Amino acid sequence: MTNLLFINFGISDIIDILFVAYLIYTIYKLVKGTVAINIFIGLVSIYFIWKLVGVLQMRMLSEILGQFISVGVIALIIVFQQEIRSFLLMLGRIGSDSSEYLSFLNKKNSINTDIDCIIASMINMSENLTGALIVIKKVNELSEIITTGQKIDAIISSALIESIFYKNNPLHDGALIVKDNKIEAARCVLPVSKRVDFPADYGLRHRAAAGLTQNTDAICLIVSEQTGEFAYSKNGELFTKIPINEIKSLLLHELKN
Repeated sequence: MTNLLFINFGISDIIDILFVAYLIYTIYKLVKGTVAINIFIGLVSIYFIWKLVGVLQMRMLSEILGQFISVGVIALIIVFQQEIRSFLLMLGRIGSDSSEYLSFLNKKNSINTDIDCIIASMINMSENLTGALIVIKKVNELSEIITTGQKIDAIISSALIESIFYKNNPLHDGALIVKDNKIEAARCVLPVSKRVDFPADYGLRHRAAAGLTQNTDAICLIVSEQTGEFAYSKNGELFTKIPINEIKSLLLHELKN
């Protein structure tokens, strides 16, 4: 009888709880700030109510909730299609980051981008109140994004960047994609962030930058057309009113020149 008062609780149970807690936290981070957060909270609530009514042996309610949850997997895939895609992309990004650290060829994979050209062009565009959105590629190829724009495949230079974002240039509207020391494409369309808590005073460039970096390892640099201020986005987070020297330090660190 006394053994019934104790629960067998081992290391595997602790690991199980930690993994489940981390999974729930990761899903919460993905849906936080989107309309899906309310659906997520509702589904979690229904699940715990189902478990509770099962313990209380409320058979009819337990049966109804059980049927709802059994078909809820299909509904989850439909409702959380974008979030599931983001989750899988995040897992892939973790895997690629780990392989970089484990590879002894990591130093050979450093990205050789002319950071000075990018910084100089951003300073000049800021002084002229020329809006710009520059995407720095890392591991993710962004093939789908590149196909939405105009391929250029030219050696990077500050004059070329400024001419592309010049207001009368037909390529100025959209994002510029940079890989290594080349401009791959211009006028590219980026996925827009759907966060409902996104600051209302920031425009489409800022929202597009956050939308792209939410699902990729790219870094987006922004020059505001209204204020000339600098901003950047990384891992779905937007950092605004950043001094240009901090952006240069960021690029030096991230691109490992």
